[in-house]
Amino acid sequence: MNLYSYVVARDFGFAPNPFFGFCTLATCKPQIRKHASLGDWVVGTGAKGTYDYKGRLIFAMQVNEVLGFDAYWNDPRFILKRPNLKGSLKVMYGDNIYRREGRRWVQADSHHSLPDGRLNKANLVWDTGVDRLLIAKQFVYWGRSAPAIPKTFRSFGKEKIDICSGRGHRVFTGDLPRAFAGWLESEDKWGVQGEPLEFAKHERAPVSAPQIAASTKKRLARRSAR
Repeated sequence: MNLYSYVVARDFGFAPNPFFGFCTLATCKPQIRKHASLGDWVVGTGAKGTYDYKGRLIFAMQVNEVLGFDAYWNDPRFILKRPNLKGSLKVMYGDNIYRREGRRWVQADSHHSLPDGRLNKANLVWDTGVDRLLIAKQFVYWGRSAPAIPKTFRSFGKEKIDICSGRGHRVFTGDLPRAFAGWLESEDKWGVQGEPLEFAKHERAPVSAPQIAASTKKRLARRSAR
């Protein structure tokens, strides 16, 4: 059993996507998606610069299934992970965004598209360069509620190994993955325990009827002035 660790620089609930009963890593991190095997753990720790969350556990997932993008797109279990930018935040950041039409890759309008919905070629090439994604039923996702990782795993064993990765990712073997999995089991906290850190920036204020009426009047005024 291996443990892959990396720093979650931006936490949108997109990579990984912990919603609708599965934690999935379907975009970004191509080398982890390429090499992680069934039974391996993938761990995301907090970013120092972006969130001041260094040393905290954003998520941990144990890989129990691997799929290609076409299989993921067509699997009825993951329909809800297809993005809808007019839906809730959970749906907006769906990661089920790639499929083939013939030999051509298609990218759904999503977090990895351009702002106007057009294809983002750079993201498509980066993501689909590895036609393999990771799925976990056994996972914990903390997001904004991320707890501090025990000091044991910040200076583990005789070599004083720090589970928190720097740039890129790190792969751990031997005692550390087993010890970390044992700690998660002892904590017995699974599933979604908190919202993605970026959700706080996207919270929607309720719109009152007068505000809606005023907005409608403004739109009509703009049309009549054209």
